[in-house]
Amino acid sequence: MATHTVFNQSEPLAACNLFLRDAPLVEALTRHGAGWARHDLAALGERLGQPMLFELARQAELNPPQLYRYDAHGQRIDDVQFDLAWHALMTEVTASGLHNSPWAQPGAGATVARAARFLLHAQVDAASLCPVTMTHAAIPVLLDHQDSLPLGAWRPILLSNQYDPRPLPAAAKDGLLLGMGATEKQGGSDLRANTTRARSDGVGGPGAVYRLTGHKWFFSVPQSDAHLVVAQADGGLSCFLLPRLLPDGRRNALRIERLKHKLGNRGNASAEVEFDDALGWLIGEEGQGARLIASVANRTRLDCALGSIGLMRRALTLALHHAGQRHAFGRPLIEQPLMRNVLADLALELEGAVALAMRLAAAWDNEAEPQQAALARVLTPAAKYLLCKRGPGFVAEAMEVLGGNGYVEESDLPRLYREMPVNSIWEGAGNIMALDVLRALSRDPATLPALHAELSRVRGQNRHYDATLNYLATLLHAAEPATLRIVSELLVQLIAAGELLQHAPSPIAEAWCAARLGTRHQQYGAFNAPEAVALLLARAWREGGDDDGIGRGGVVDTLGLG
Repeated sequence: MATHTVFNQSEPLAACNLFLRDAPLVEALTRHGAGWARHDLAALGERLGQPMLFELARQAELNPPQLYRYDAHGQRIDDVQFDLAWHALMTEVTASGLHNSPWAQPGAGATVARAARFLLHAQVDAASLCPVTMTHAAIPVLLDHQDSLPLGAWRPILLSNQYDPRPLPAAAKDGLLLGMGATEKQGGSDLRANTTRARSDGVGGPGAVYRLTGHKWFFSVPQSDAHLVVAQADGGLSCFLLPRLLPDGRRNALRIERLKHKLGNRGNASAEVEFDDALGWLIGEEGQGARLIASVANRTRLDCALGSIGLMRRALTLALHHAGQRHAFGRPLIEQPLMRNVLADLALELEGAVALAMRLAAAWDNEAEPQQAALARVLTPAAKYLLCKRGPGFVAEAMEVLGGNGYVEESDLPRLYREMPVNSIWEGAGNIMALDVLRALSRDPATLPALHAELSRVRGQNRHYDATLNYLATLLHAAEPATLRIVSELLVQLIAAGELLQHAPSPIAEAWCAARLGTRHQQYGAFNAPEAVALLLARAWREGGDDDGIGRGGVVDTLGLG
């Protein structure tokens, strides 16, 4: 006998196009020179928007990787095994070229197009992005030193979009993935404290064989085909390429002690390892390890910011979907004034985040120009600092929209919430990012002129912008270490504001400047911009199977908000 009828619950979110529904992303793609990728991104958005992909992500987290240290005959194998859902997700992300596209298919807007693909994949699953983001960051280092490294046939395999998890020597595979090992127990982000030693097998020098003895406290993606590892050589901290399997098929002398039991990112493996005379090839000269690994880290930091935005985007999608169907006090949640303000403020946050991230990707695309390279160098740690800090609070606010339903695992929001902190911690936590901003400002004479040129473009268009820009100039002149977090935050907020003032609908740009630059209120929904609310919500979830009408006046209001 039925005790009650279930009603006033939102239906499961049906298949949707993650790209075409997102007006700010489509617009940013076009204005930063990657409009040529719209068709492919629309196809990707359609494929990734299927419920089955989100189920794969859920299964990969429920069935995390397992470490098998010995085989049935007692041989040490240190094998990390994954659920089939993980392999399906990895096939998707490598097919999208997230690990190599700027080098496999170089050209105008290549990094911008990859950033858009990254944002779409991050909405589905964040854990599977770790292997591809490290590979993406490591490839340019290897290509820059390919003449001295004994890579042989690696180059075409690195640029392949095939996912090949087979335990084979790199040259025998159809596709390669790369990891990184820098952090040690006693040092963390202070790589100078590393104790792992590297001794030359012969005369040493670029490309020569060295033997490493020591450990790594966090060894990312231990199943990778090779890792970039830092260790102390006679000439100082140096960078080495350690293959998982040696060219003759034997396992390298790398022991996996255990897998980390993490808050989130559970589908992906992170390990503690020890090196016992492990073979590695020196990349560059001895003593260049800090510089080389920093170049890798700066690219992965961009992906940390992009990953946080993708998670935020998924959280807002779920919140909007629920609010459009759930009724309270006689009408849909989406029509309740306070709820509309909260959702619109979340959408405003994404407007600025997407604008900033795509502008930053465009700077990376044009890093051959000194001014753009300087912008990429200073804005990447600043963007990672602020966007990754904002992420957990954003998802928590979206969770509140669903109430108790958002707190249970079936809603997917707890998984998003668990994923958020790793982007802030990985590749350097907040203080490390702030100090990196300082290094960019103090060591590169091109940085301040580049920032001045970028930030002056919209001076005089908004009073909040002008006041904040003047305040930032004061802080930069004083150059006090205690203000570095504030400097990093203001840089990000101003760059986002500048992009919106130039390209977004005027009510949205004005709302951003008022809410992010001109108010003391810090909680979502505590802003007053009634002329922007309907537009923000409509742009955040655009109806339709094509991209006609995207722009300042052509969005379709799918929730009846016009």
